[in-house]
Amino acid sequence: MIEFVKDFFGFMMARKTYWLLPILIVFLLIGLVLIFVETSPIAPFIYPLF
Repeated sequence: MIEFVKDFFGFMMARKTYWLLPILIVFLLIGLVLIFVETSPIAPFIYPLF
């Protein structure tokens, strides 16, 4: 997994595809929110937002 992250950032630096970084950050934040919500007691209140 760490090797994949290194390769991905190396690809972005070599190809100058910096526009991929905000997309990756948004996907990671959404994933973290979903993981937090499923283990939280406020889950029934968050699910209608998605």
